[in-house]
Amino acid sequence: MKSPRITTFHLAAASFTVLVCLGLQQVALAQPFGVGLFGEDVPFGSETSLSIALSNVADVPLTPSGGTFSGTGSHTVTVTSTDVVGYDLYVNTTAGTAMSNGAHTIPASANATLAALSVNSWGYNTTGSTTNFKGMTTTQALINSGTGPFTSGTPTNVTYGALIDITKSAGTYSVDVTYTAIGRT
Repeated sequence: MKSPRITTFHLAAASFTVLVCLGLQQVALAQPFGVGLFGEDVPFGSETSLSIALSNVADVPLTPSGGTFSGTGSHTVTVTSTDVVGYDLYVNTTAGTAMSNGAHTIPASANATLAALSVNSWGYNTTGSTTNFKGMTTTQALINSGTGPFTSGTPTNVTYGALIDITKSAGTYSVDVTYTAIGRT
């Protein structure tokens, strides 16, 4: 009888990467005379600006636990704005919600609110939790908003997580995620 052999194929190749496409929309508006907020750190009557920056690509390395692999990864989205009214930050996917590795896929979680992932799914949160995630959708989901100017930037931490079983094909799985910051009017 041969003894079982454990290969590192599944361990080394069972990680995936969340690739992020940075959706950027800049809004520049000037307030007419008598409109706006007095005393703010924005010159009266000047145009406002809005920018968005991403700290890194969120890699999600997976580690084995019994018959499953799980892991989390995160990055920070920073919105900088001189708009005294504020901004809204959204996240979505545009070409489907499943992570893919060729013909193999991992669907987004069906969770509409933060909850544990079911096996063979992935999700995200802005709470920093390593256990509770929402499913990504193709429609924009509000993940942060703010009022005021944010001339030094305001960060939003986004954590991604995945839970897959050992029967899932090894390899790198990815999906494009879009972040959109919109200035309020």
